[in-house]
Amino acid sequence: MTDDRPARPPFGSPADLSPPALELRSVVKRYGRGPAEVRALTDVSICVRPGELVAIMGPSGCGKSTLLHLAGGLEEPDAGTVLVDGHDLAGMGITERAKLRRRRVGYVLQRLNLVPSLTALENVMLPLELDGIAGRHARERAGAALAGVGITEGLDRYPDDLSGGQQQRVAVARATVTERGLLLADEPTGALDTLTGDALIELLAGLPERHGTAVVLVTHEPRYASWADRVVFLRDGRIVDESSPAPTGGSGADRAECGDGAR
Repeated sequence: MTDDRPARPPFGSPADLSPPALELRSVVKRYGRGPAEVRALTDVSICVRPGELVAIMGPSGCGKSTLLHLAGGLEEPDAGTVLVDGHDLAGMGITERAKLRRRRVGYVLQRLNLVPSLTALENVMLPLELDGIAGRHARERAGAALAGVGITEGLDRYPDDLSGGQQQRVAVARATVTERGLLLADEPTGALDTLTGDALIELLAGLPERHGTAVVLVTHEPRYASWADRVVFLRDGRIVDESSPAPTGGSGADRAECGDGAR
């Protein structure tokens, strides 16, 4: 895979000064009780800004997928705070949280989760229809989203008639069709061959530049993580290390700080 990554917006730019797309503050997540209790995450804090690609790495069972579940509001922490676009998920009702997930958070998983009875186009239209957008407008937006991931033919094909790479591209189009500000990708290349996986990572890496999307990528592959702006390493539910490139313009003082308050 050639290193032809799109340039990131410089630190200190308007996108960098926006509220964090995702913030976890001292988050704790436990499963079970008493002697059977397992701490999946312990005192985890992380901040992801708009237009930033952050990779999460670590051995199996270290809490990577749990972190994504909390980030997307699919689970609640036992302690700490999770904010999406500055909104504290704990202060939101079930309906409010579901609406925020639908409009602000996209998911790309190893287990695709495409609806098998819907065509590629209909799968991408689904989030729009749930938001009350239907008919020609929904079809046009879904078609444009698919074109953006390189699918311009076979829009009427069902998931079982698509290759693994095509299915993942449909999943990316569905995750971004509503211009969500946060994309959570959990081992999206796990079921793909090397060439298809490389193409998918290149596609995900371009989202911050093209759309200002914040991307959180869970991966076991160091070469995929190398495309990220930062790499966060988890072990036994704790952040044990973090690497990031030097700022390319401006200074660290220009960056919007996390922890400035929630809406």
